[in-house]
Amino acid sequence: MGIDVHQHLWTSAFVDALRARGTPPYLDGWTLILDGEPPYEVDPADHERRDTTGLELALVSLSSPLGIEFLPPEECWPLLDAYHDGALALGEPYGAWAATCHSEPDADRLARDLDRGFAGLQIPATAVPEDELLEVLTGRDLPLFVHPGPADPGSGTPPWWPALVPYVQQMHASWHYFHAVVRPRHPRLRVCFALLAGLAPLHSERLITRGGGRGLVDRDFFVETSSYGPRAIDAIVRELGIDVVVNGSDAPYATAPDPGLGAAAEHAIKVVNPRRLISGKESRK
Repeated sequence: MGIDVHQHLWTSAFVDALRARGTPPYLDGWTLILDGEPPYEVDPADHERRDTTGLELALVSLSSPLGIEFLPPEECWPLLDAYHDGALALGEPYGAWAATCHSEPDADRLARDLDRGFAGLQIPATAVPEDELLEVLTGRDLPLFVHPGPADPGSGTPPWWPALVPYVQQMHASWHYFHAVVRPRHPRLRVCFALLAGLAPLHSERLITRGGGRGLVDRDFFVETSSYGPRAIDAIVRELGIDVVVNGSDAPYATAPDPGLGAAAEHAIKVVNPRRLISGKESRK
């Protein structure tokens, strides 16, 4: 039995909240309307309860590229409340990351949401990680999940452009910002960076030559595997070690990769490391 720390599933409550809006982001039937992007036809089947055979836990998260967390509070919170209510109602083996408003951070409201049973907090990589929000997490010994945020697809670019360029750039920047700025202020915070942190750890040689230094691997800065496969995972393991790599699929947009590193490494990535990310405790099973 494994753990998947990165899935997306829009419940009926969240879909209804998106359809109730008349300005982006909103749904017109199953057509998603976002600022600066062409209409996107959502496949309803992508957001039905999926087969979770072999998973003890699947953590769903808000689709941060929608830009919901940056809306004014009066627009943001109805959508977040619908997401929270729907995600918590999914039942086992699902769990969920909470989300919060970044246009007007509210630490008390985040605390109340987390206390409903969320695994931790997800933020967009494009958000400034507010100290008061991170203190709520560390006070509860809960982790943070950093996920790509809104991305301008650019004029004339192919459909895969946001996933390959802005998302990767965002995660790369977030990885280095957390090491340089956030970690000194929050030494106990556990963080998981989506999509192997945009492969930012592989740039350590360039970091050293530019005066960034290189200390010990931070065992509380995790990277998850979504959208990558054995070659990228192997390179990250060589740089960071096996103990900080966790399994994530980004379902329904991708599937969890086979790490290709043998049974012991697969068990660490899919079971031991995710449990330590979520609980903060070492797992011997």
